[in-house]
Amino acid sequence: MLDHVFLSVSDISRSVRFYEAVLTPLGITARLDYDGKDGPPGHPDLKGFGARGRVFFWLREGIVEGRAAHVGFVANNKAEVDAAYSAAMEQGAVDNGAPGARLHYDPDYYAANVLDPDGYSLEFVYKKWQHTQ
Repeated sequence: MLDHVFLSVSDISRSVRFYEAVLTPLGITARLDYDGKDGPPGHPDLKGFGARGRVFFWLREGIVEGRAAHVGFVANNKAEVDAAYSAAMEQGAVDNGAPGARLHYDPDYYAANVLDPDGYSLEFVYKKWQHTQ
């Protein structure tokens, strides 16, 4: 299980606006700013996003290596996938796979894929089998 992910972005303000809009439909609404001077020497400033008491997705300004990372965000249903994809497109993302079943994985794997403003690959995904109780 992962605890956190850092992405380096070229324009921190633009990326914060993008991710606030895109992650909100997925219930990822917590925001935390970390001042790097509070850490060890050279620690970057961070902009964090999370849910349910955990901040797990962090942005830092720095060198971008777009498409060097792929991040999949959990959606609780197909409507959340669609809403996150729509928000991403409205914020200037590049389509990398419209919402729909990903039959090459499983008939109950529903996802949408975009490239964020720095070219990072994002996936919003609902896997029906992971939501059965």
